[in-house]
Amino acid sequence: MLAVRARALFDGVGPGLVERPTVLIENGRIAAVSPGGVPLIGTEVLDLGTATLLPGFIDTHTHLAFDASDDVIGRLTEADDATLLERVRAAARASLAAGVTTVRDLGDRGYLTLRLRAETAQDPAAGPHIIASGPPLTTSRGHCWFLGGQAEGVAGVRAAVRERAERGADVVKVMVTGGDLTPGSDPYSVQYDRDELRAIVDEAHRHGLPVTAHAHAVTGIREAVTTGFDTIEHCFFLTESGVDFDRRVIEEMVRRGVTASLTLGALPGGPPPPPHIARRIPALVAGLATLREAGVTMALGSDSGIFPIKAHGSYPYGITAMTDFGFTPAQALRAATSTAAVVCGVGGRKGRIAAGYDADLIAVGGDPLADVGVVREVVAVVRSGRRVV
Repeated sequence: MLAVRARALFDGVGPGLVERPTVLIENGRIAAVSPGGVPLIGTEVLDLGTATLLPGFIDTHTHLAFDASDDVIGRLTEADDATLLERVRAAARASLAAGVTTVRDLGDRGYLTLRLRAETAQDPAAGPHIIASGPPLTTSRGHCWFLGGQAEGVAGVRAAVRERAERGADVVKVMVTGGDLTPGSDPYSVQYDRDELRAIVDEAHRHGLPVTAHAHAVTGIREAVTTGFDTIEHCFFLTESGVDFDRRVIEEMVRRGVTASLTLGALPGGPPPPPHIARRIPALVAGLATLREAGVTMALGSDSGIFPIKAHGSYPYGITAMTDFGFTPAQALRAATSTAAVVCGVGGRKGRIAAGYDADLIAVGGDPLADVGVVREVVAVVRSGRRVV
């Protein structure tokens, strides 16, 4: 048994900190959490001093196969599978070092992240727990077509979903709209018709798989909600000229229990956002407040790998960015832990420091409720009951 001690603990749910906690870990699970000091005889003790314990971060949206270079498409398409798998492994290790103990990878090539999933299940130090989609479904030459997930027509998309189920994917990812990363793709246009989208959802749910939609734009969000998707990625309600947080769509999200996986945050020092993005920021802040007030479940993803400022390991910057968008530190921390676990379908075992949960926890160098920036100061990572950082 391992006992982990620290100055304080945020359990992933509560509004405040537990002082001087002791977390008892056995066989990769949390056996007990005790406030204050408890006598420990014959138990290995990991004393983290003045640090604060948090549940391991859960990144709801990452791309381990993208290398965050200036040419992610070229670098990916030129790499053979062996080279690409090594990059995926390195990206996973960088994420783990930043305190991310679970990632939901939403777009690889050749199902390479499923191979990594098996590796990290055997060796917690190799990377986070992996939830994998494999190649995302997209149209011919549609957004991220180069990942190999092109499928069209009702029969075609049903077959594509079955392939993912047979391969052992954990979730089905669909490019409901185009995206900025892919030349010739329109992020404001819906790529699939309603019959195709309904067929994807029906087939995924028939196989017990959740289905999530790439959709920055309100057009795609509306179609995904209407056709029964479980989660919307990005979910910023963009239009070609601005932002439109459509209240009818938001009300339908709440009614159906559709969750939002926000992709916020970036490394400092990059170029400023282009004018068409910068002018939308006040409306985005107000719109995310509307989502919160309406009761939409929102979690945090990084979209890491797609640009240099979205490097793997940058996830903590998304937590601090949430506070810039009007969330309190406690809300941001929940979005990165307990709520992220719910969105990823692992809310019964991850995202909290509580008895019976997986022993995935991290320590940061200060009080994140007083200064959320300390989430960037990860001093220890425990995954599956084993210290790996």
